[in-house]
Amino acid sequence: MLYLIAEYFGFPHLLNLVRYISFRAGAASVTALAIGLLFGPAFIRWLRSKQGKGQPIRADGPQSHLAKRGTPTMGGLLILISMMVSVLLWMDLGNPYVWACLLVTAGFGLIGFLDDYDKVRKASHKGLSARTRLLFEFLIAGVATWLMVRHHGTHLYVPFYNGPVIDIGWLYIPFGAFVIVAFGNSVNLTDGLDGLATMPVIIAALAFFIISYLVGNAKFSAYLGIPHVLGAGDLSVLTMAIVGSGLAFLWFNAPPAAVFMGDTGSLALGGALGAIAVATHHELVLVIVGGLFVLEAVSVVVQVFWFKRTGRRVFKMAPIHHHFEHLGWSEPTVVIRFWIIAFILALAGLATLKLR
Repeated sequence: MLYLIAEYFGFPHLLNLVRYISFRAGAASVTALAIGLLFGPAFIRWLRSKQGKGQPIRADGPQSHLAKRGTPTMGGLLILISMMVSVLLWMDLGNPYVWACLLVTAGFGLIGFLDDYDKVRKASHKGLSARTRLLFEFLIAGVATWLMVRHHGTHLYVPFYNGPVIDIGWLYIPFGAFVIVAFGNSVNLTDGLDGLATMPVIIAALAFFIISYLVGNAKFSAYLGIPHVLGAGDLSVLTMAIVGSGLAFLWFNAPPAAVFMGDTGSLALGGALGAIAVATHHELVLVIVGGLFVLEAVSVVVQVFWFKRTGRRVFKMAPIHHHFEHLGWSEPTVVIRFWIIAFILALAGLATLKLR
């Protein structure tokens, strides 16, 4: 909104700063952080007054988690509100990629909210059916991908290779939708310990801040041999708003958590990162940058598949962060070590920008 105001007046004096994506991205991060920190305490008190017993805790999970009973969930609403307000304030409102990503963020956030609400209302860790969730997730992701491919084409790019590999045509829409849905649910599966999903999301968002900025710049993208997507640079504003809102939430989610993100936040943030990867044609790089989330999802798939075939478990409990808890790792140990892994994987993903 401020971009349009500054543009209307011809970017005079200090308003000339709004012309630069780097300035608006930094301002979006600070704005989201300030909103989250300012309204966080009152918002958490409101959630606690409305939810009573808070998020249901699985009885078959690690026993240390039983002490978390009564902690309110749906804290992802705080992330979404601070992020959305910040993005709408600092983005170029005419940018189709940001709108497509916001569609995924809001849509996945709504699905997650309904799931969290159902869990709290029924006092059960079971929410909406998986079939219902996936149906609406694919619908939203498919529409968002269609909106994006209208502007940036349907070419598939891979790491370590200069230029597009193949134009997959209309198949790009289900491919992009799968990336968005898969990553949204991967982040959702990772959100099982205080702060475990939040910091890796922040790290991944920082990595895609760099990627989206470079992809949106014709000179940088040509030099690096990566796809140039006109307008993708404005996604830097969205990525930094994710960083700011995530840091604000982490302030209250640090152990012992005063609030849980819930599916409201984890689905929305994962979907947003997936949508940004699709918009920048870096879907496969997302698998590296967000490798921690991929590992968590794969651990669940392997566990379920092997148990159905043999009746035995590969891990003591899935997702894999619970496996390490059962091995005797304390919750802070698991969280901090997984943060380190997320940071290393983000650096590895960024390395693909030059190794072509």
